[in-house]
Amino acid sequence: METAAPDHNYPFWQGGGEMGELTRNHDWSKTALGTADRWPQSLKTILGIILHSAFPMLLFWGEDLICFYNDAFRPSLGENGKHPGQGRKGHEMWAEIWDFIGPLINQVMNTGEPVFFQNQLVPFYRNGQIEDIYWTFSYSPAYGDSGHINGVFVTCTETTSAVLNQQKLQVSEARYRLIFEQAPVAIGTMRGEDLIIETANAKVLEILDKPPSIIGQPWFQVLPELVGEPAETIIKNVYRTGVSFTVSEFGALLRKNGKLVQGYYTFSYLPLTENEVTTGILQVAVEVTDQVVARQKVAESEAKLNALIEQAPVAMALFVGSDLVIELANELMINYFGKGRSILGKPVRQVLTNPGDQFALQLLDQVFTTGVAYEAKGAAADLTIDGVFGRYYFDFSLKPLVNTAGEVYAILETAVEVTAQVLARQQLEETEAGLRGAVEMAQLGTWSIDVATNGLTYSDRMIEWFGNDPGAHDYNQVIPILLAEDQDRLAAAVAQALLPESDGIYEQTYTVIHPKTGQKRVLHAHGKTVFDASGKAIRLNGTARDITLQRELQTALEHEVQQRTEELATANKELEANNEELEEANRLLLRSNDNLQTFAYVASHDLQEPLRKIQQFGNLLTARQTSLSADELIYIERMQSAASRMATLIRDLLNFSHLSTQRDATRLVPLNEVVDDVLNTLELVMDETKAEVKVDPLPTIQGDASQLAQLFQNLLGNALKFRRSDRTGVPVDPIIRITTEMVEGNELPSGVKPTRTAKAYYRINVIDNGVGFDEKYLDRIFQVFQRLHGKHEFSGTGIGLAICERVVVNHGGAITASSQPGQGATFSIYLPV
Repeated sequence: METAAPDHNYPFWQGGGEMGELTRNHDWSKTALGTADRWPQSLKTILGIILHSAFPMLLFWGEDLICFYNDAFRPSLGENGKHPGQGRKGHEMWAEIWDFIGPLINQVMNTGEPVFFQNQLVPFYRNGQIEDIYWTFSYSPAYGDSGHINGVFVTCTETTSAVLNQQKLQVSEARYRLIFEQAPVAIGTMRGEDLIIETANAKVLEILDKPPSIIGQPWFQVLPELVGEPAETIIKNVYRTGVSFTVSEFGALLRKNGKLVQGYYTFSYLPLTENEVTTGILQVAVEVTDQVVARQKVAESEAKLNALIEQAPVAMALFVGSDLVIELANELMINYFGKGRSILGKPVRQVLTNPGDQFALQLLDQVFTTGVAYEAKGAAADLTIDGVFGRYYFDFSLKPLVNTAGEVYAILETAVEVTAQVLARQQLEETEAGLRGAVEMAQLGTWSIDVATNGLTYSDRMIEWFGNDPGAHDYNQVIPILLAEDQDRLAAAVAQALLPESDGIYEQTYTVIHPKTGQKRVLHAHGKTVFDASGKAIRLNGTARDITLQRELQTALEHEVQQRTEELATANKELEANNEELEEANRLLLRSNDNLQTFAYVASHDLQEPLRKIQQFGNLLTARQTSLSADELIYIERMQSAASRMATLIRDLLNFSHLSTQRDATRLVPLNEVVDDVLNTLELVMDETKAEVKVDPLPTIQGDASQLAQLFQNLLGNALKFRRSDRTGVPVDPIIRITTEMVEGNELPSGVKPTRTAKAYYRINVIDNGVGFDEKYLDRIFQVFQRLHGKHEFSGTGIGLAICERVVVNHGGAITASSQPGQGATFSIYLPV
């Protein structure tokens, strides 16, 4: 383009960036405007404003509507488009949209009235193509020196991104509302303490049999029939505590068509919070009245055959698509698969991979292909449940679900597994056989006091010890058989155990004198009182063991321990040399003495009760429960629960006693692999507690992989179990960290005494954010049967940390801990390098 030699000294176009320079260098003599010295002052003034403004501006001037624009407007023209357009005629530069903007420009110039558009679609050519562009702009009259309108002044902002984002938001919101309204379950929200109904989809209105006008009204004003019912307490408790509530097949009377109708509902109340304060409740519900009523009718017709089965929860799963993807499965069905929640979202063929699973897969394929439902009662199926492959028996149905086109798109499976009773009975028989031998070896006797009659019942062994059968006597008549100094103490202990405010525990050691032979026998007795629903004592049941020999053995063992300790002290005085191997042998000998003391302690305690026989008879009583009252069933359940806890205690004791005092140093054990295996074992607990576990790279050591697994199993299990709660009572998600570092042997803390001397040790820390403990109890926590929390607060036997300490000692190391209540705990393990 040829350019003239304009006068660059006009102040109005000085600066102005790129467009100022283009304006100065343009050959205006070839336009209707002529050179700048001929321009009216009004044009110069307007251009001075435009070129020096940071807001996008455009000017059409004169009869040809010559175009001017500034640097702020320049980016909207893009690349490979209209730029540079300074000095071009309006209808030439904006040819593709002139049909739209030409009439607007003429309207403004003819009427003098401005026009304004917001988010207006004005597509034009830029970046090598016609693009859809949204603008917010105004056209205003621009007056010349004569006072007449000589052009149009344009201010504009491109709003394309904002408009497109708003459109996406509207589409997303519409999709959400469609899903909300068409959801197959009832969904609604309530706000404020008065529980004002904020939203309610069609399913909510259908279940409640109410019109849409209930939105905006208080929940209990809409449903006054729920006032004073359990439902009122539940929903208000969720709002008050912020704790979710879920229940299945909840019975409630709702008014429908003017009548109170009994219905059953599976629903969840979830708190809606803002800034950690509950402001509302989200309700999700499904009416299951038909299913419950149908099951009740089936139960009535099959009451004798299905007395145990009818009260069991029903396992359900939804298999979707030709690949039969497990889209939904309740917890019971997940347990049947035995592979955790990881099965969700997977094709069933990837889950059932054992040869015996083929029959189940064939049934599913048959139902999906033919569309014919399949139902069976007591049918056998070869499946893998909880990792165990075998033959199981089910009452189950496979129902095809069809879409509006009549095509099968999914299969709904409902199943009740009926082999659990058989497996439990088999396991009980095996357990009873083992316990019977233990009871015989321990020579336990059993006894029971009927509180109402003071009547006594003795086993044969107790009759032998006491020298008579107390069946014809009451409890008070047996007291004189005891040693005189034991009689008052024993009577007081029984009376205390029968008090409602007591824990019902009875434990005493006393001496009984055989009335015929005069033989004295020392017995150690344990008992537990059974209370009725009102807290009144009904019966005191217990066991007793003859510990006469054990007392003598304990005394002998204590004497032997003392003697060996004295011998060791004498030997230590004689050995002046600081020989590391000898010191290690001395420590092992001391540990052996400690083990002897522990054995003496355990040997002095009798087994609690013949667990397996109690559990077997409890199951038999439960199976024949048609003749038992509800209270009696509760007592059996409590008895079974106590027996289960004792069984756990015995298993833990066996684990503790079986730990070898010598570690197996013949193989290298990568601790990261050990921890990974333990985390896999604890996967379900971690998922339930939403635990976060971070493991640093751990060393490889010489040791016994099985014992080391027990070590980390107990430490990680405790970290998951001893969770603390926040101020609202909601459990805090566990955060666990396992770290490692190397510590020189001469830098060990003063209280850390490894059983094997080494130049350096690995210190492995297991850190959690749980309830913590007071460090004044540090010496207690690694002892057998020591607990810092009540059994109702946290489950356990008090042996886990003792096992940890035994494993670490077996590997030549030491273990200690640091903590503060409510601030988590750090367990530090020192193992020789």
